[in-house]
Amino acid sequence: MLSFSMIRRRGRALSLALVATLGGGLLAGCQQPVSQEAPVKIGYSAWPGWFPWKVTEVKDLFKAQGVAASMQWFDGYLDSINALNAGQLDCNSQTLNDTISSVAGGADLQVVLQNDFSTGNDQIIAAAEIPSIPGLKGKKVAAEEGTVDHFLLLKVLKEAGLSAKDITFVPLETGAAAAAFAAGKVEAAGVYAPFTTQALKRPGSRALATSKDHPGAISDLLVCRTDFVAKNPEKVQKIVNAWFATLKTIEADPTGTLPILVERSGVSEAEFKEYNAGTTIQTLADNRSNFKQGTTMLSLPYAAEQISAFLVETGLAKTKPDLTTLLNSQFVDNAP
Repeated sequence: MLSFSMIRRRGRALSLALVATLGGGLLAGCQQPVSQEAPVKIGYSAWPGWFPWKVTEVKDLFKAQGVAASMQWFDGYLDSINALNAGQLDCNSQTLNDTISSVAGGADLQVVLQNDFSTGNDQIIAAAEIPSIPGLKGKKVAAEEGTVDHFLLLKVLKEAGLSAKDITFVPLETGAAAAAFAAGKVEAAGVYAPFTTQALKRPGSRALATSKDHPGAISDLLVCRTDFVAKNPEKVQKIVNAWFATLKTIEADPTGTLPILVERSGVSEAEFKEYNAGTTIQTLADNRSNFKQGTTMLSLPYAAEQISAFLVETGLAKTKPDLTTLLNSQFVDNAP
């Protein structure tokens, strides 16, 4: 069973069905020589859209692309963000929301790859007597402050004509928020899977809103320090290439790679499948499309502007950051 304390604050899941629909083809060609320089340090944590990095590692797909890389696992997602901002990592797996928050705080970062976006595993769950989002007015609602589930909560409140002032916000770590809701200490909670399962144990409770209703609003990325990208574009390219080679490997060998994904997740295979619909892996074609300007949250430039403005509006960021160089599409554009 998965230890809730080991999951990052907004986890999700891959599935056999998703594995079967990832990009096509086998990793081909001979392994390229790997530089003897220090390996690229990449952080990741418990989110199913990032579990494929374990396959990359186990199958030596970084080496196959001719780059030395070291994957560093973080039990605490926030710790990985802090490590990147402190220069202890070259790149990290994190959300667009958190990346923009870091940039607003002075970090100099670039998005080089979109792994996935949430399609249901982030939920606003309420007690039986609350029929809809407007019913949250005057109620105690728990969520981990500043996380994507807090963002989702504020977003759905705004769409319902409410604001943060219309609820009693109870800032709790995600596992604690789910537990508080299940115990009847708050009337609603913003949580992610598998904490959603814990929260829904409260009799009569149900999800009033989920990330499935807001595709692209919660996007998961590979983010690197801008100075590292500038000095090592060839390494970043090979890292990105290795990711897409990983997706091809998973599709070509689901039987051989599924145990790796399940083991890294820390859940049973059945539980791993249970959360399958909550994460949508983005293919190379998706990446190339999503890095372009658009008019929906599926477009990373559009989503970044919307999230940036929203963070300022809700007080989660003091000023709107400069997003001019945030999204660097060259690596997905040049991936084979």
